[in-house]
Amino acid sequence: MTFSKLARKNMWRKPLRTVLLIICVAVAFLIYGLTASFVAGSQGSSAASEDVLGVTSVAGQSQPLPIAYLGRITSQPDVETVGYMTRLRGFVETENNVVSVSATDPARLMAVTGPQLGLTPVLIEALGGARDRLLVGRALANANGWIVGQRITVTSFQIAKQDGIRNWRFEIAGIFEGESTSTDTYFAIAHYDYVNASRALAQDTVSAFILRPRAGVSPSELAVQIDALFANSATPTRTQSEKQFLEAFMRQYADVGMIVNLVTGAAFVTLLMIIINTMIFAVRERRFEIGVLKTLGVSRRRIMMLVLAETLLVFIVGGGVGLALTKLATVLAGPAIGLTLTPMIIAKASAIIFILGIATGALPAFNAMRTPIVSAFRTR
Repeated sequence: MTFSKLARKNMWRKPLRTVLLIICVAVAFLIYGLTASFVAGSQGSSAASEDVLGVTSVAGQSQPLPIAYLGRITSQPDVETVGYMTRLRGFVETENNVVSVSATDPARLMAVTGPQLGLTPVLIEALGGARDRLLVGRALANANGWIVGQRITVTSFQIAKQDGIRNWRFEIAGIFEGESTSTDTYFAIAHYDYVNASRALAQDTVSAFILRPRAGVSPSELAVQIDALFANSATPTRTQSEKQFLEAFMRQYADVGMIVNLVTGAAFVTLLMIIINTMIFAVRERRFEIGVLKTLGVSRRRIMMLVLAETLLVFIVGGGVGLALTKLATVLAGPAIGLTLTPMIIAKASAIIFILGIATGALPAFNAMRTPIVSAFRTR
């Protein structure tokens, strides 16, 4: 009887109890995997660049900036390329099907973030055929079943046309894939001129400027320079990296990171209490066997390691099942709701599995190690 085999035998001594523990662990890590994947997908933490800067109004992203700022930003020697965009948010067919359209200059966008979005000269050429054309991200296209050549109508929440109608009609000219699976492609790209010429209010303004520093230029230093340009203007700016920009956008609705930490923290604390209590009773049931092992010369340290190995096995199996279910969820529903299971999430989950496995087994293992042989034999 080897050490690992004895640990497995002890683990499956009561199959129903073990299965229930594994289910608890799997659910806890499924919650962690889904919430962490949502944060990674929604905030673009895995794909967002620190080198791409976004310039918005200091009053908030809902406050537009004059497009006349473009010339002053472009004239800065440390700026390599500059783009701009106006966000048109609305719905297609039903109000629950929310769609975000970035109205921009396609050529400028291609120069700034084209490779990251998976834009190609062929797609940009297809978009240039007519002003009412747009490019759709792969995730958005898959979620709605859209194809190239299809016409859609986006009913805007805020931007109305000059005739008062909020319906914006577009023809899908192409679908961009994104640089990797972690790239956010749940939005569409349209012509700024089309939206700007037709809207009733806030003409010649943009939601944000997007720029890339020249090689060797610190993005943080350039951000300070840009904000200093407009510090005394009617609409001062706030310049942030793409990652900071996305995180700030999410915080308009909720502090997603804090919510995730609270939810997963509560799940893991509950899990610790359940498994520690269960393992204490499991070790207590085996006091006589522990006494026999000590009588046969098994060291106290080896008995402690045996109990720790048992709890660690439960966490490895349960955590593996939870992460496998998370991966399945990201494959099936990830593109639609923005779930991205990154290697960093898997690495953190693996570390948590090891730490919790040791932490939950520490007290039962310590009790087993200290159990006197005479006291153990009195249980029979």
